[in-house]
Amino acid sequence: MKPQAEPRSAYRHFLPITTRWMDNDVYGHVNNVVYYSYFDTVVNRYLIEQGVLDPAAGETIGLVIETQCNYFDSLSFPDTVVAGLRVARLGNTSVRYEVGLFRGEAETAAAQGHFVHVYVDRASRRPVPLPEALRRVLSPLAVELAESA
Repeated sequence: MKPQAEPRSAYRHFLPITTRWMDNDVYGHVNNVVYYSYFDTVVNRYLIEQGVLDPAAGETIGLVIETQCNYFDSLSFPDTVVAGLRVARLGNTSVRYEVGLFRGEAETAAAQGHFVHVYVDRASRRPVPLPEALRRVLSPLAVELAESA
């Protein structure tokens, strides 16, 4: 089945991201690799602001093991991109984050995708159970939990 652009209402948290001149490629739109940077930005900023990610010294870190993106419409500088975030799965050691990228106030995503973090011990790089604090701040973003409640 062909993916369809989703509405803003499918996401739980939003972050405006200002595009930069350098985000555009020679074709005049944001290069596809930059979309993944936007994915990282919305997830990691949320985690840092919630106090559950310390990139420099935290004992537990998330490593990306899977990523994917579907493109429906182009973005370009000087657009403001609004990144919508939700959690599709909270596992024992992993989280599937899903992100929709919206041009300004558009109601449907210009692009959407996901990535999966496996949470590991910083030193050993071995998987660890999701810390309770992380689970607590991700639960409000979880579509599976919100829809089954």
